[in-house]
Amino acid sequence: MKVLLVNGSPRGNGNTAAALQEMQKVFEEEGVECKVLHVGNKDVRGCLACNRCGQTGQCVIDDIVNETRKDFEECDGMVVGAPVYYASANATLVAYLTRLFYSSKFDKRMKVGASVTVARRGGCAAAFDELNKFFTISGMPVASSRYWNMVYGMNPGDAAQDEEGMATVRELARNMVFLMKGIALAKEQYGLPEREPRKATNFIR
Repeated sequence: MKVLLVNGSPRGNGNTAAALQEMQKVFEEEGVECKVLHVGNKDVRGCLACNRCGQTGQCVIDDIVNETRKDFEECDGMVVGAPVYYASANATLVAYLTRLFYSSKFDKRMKVGASVTVARRGGCAAAFDELNKFFTISGMPVASSRYWNMVYGMNPGDAAQDEEGMATVRELARNMVFLMKGIALAKEQYGLPEREPRKATNFIR
């Protein structure tokens, strides 16, 4: 089992990192291999809508998106950690995820996805919803916990004081391990669900 932990914060050792590290401890205790990607401090621009990735299988902008595509393909689960800016995930992370999900053409179905949002006070729920949409458009089951995956803190170290938030992400990690193992067993016995051909419907004819 492999999990990809994506830190979308510009800070490598801030509260978002603390939440992901808490999950990493659980994963490693359960024998799950972890890879941490720090993307929030990278220079990532948005999608150009050129659709070249449909021909080449990778983004025309050759940066961390292409560098980490293989990690995404090989993982059994992905956790995205995001600081909350103006009731949404930060722009660098959203640009990274938009291009990664759109340009990588491999089958993402049944990889387990989870998002964790970190804020001083408000906006976690909106950002949480925003991030989960990347998973649900890709056939990826979304792992849940005892509460929405939110951690609170302003200054470095504050997240450790949010006992409920940290308990939530630990339980999230355990639930992800259970789902990943269960899906692996199901795939061995039953394979993946049948997939219908895509029929795109435009609203304006």
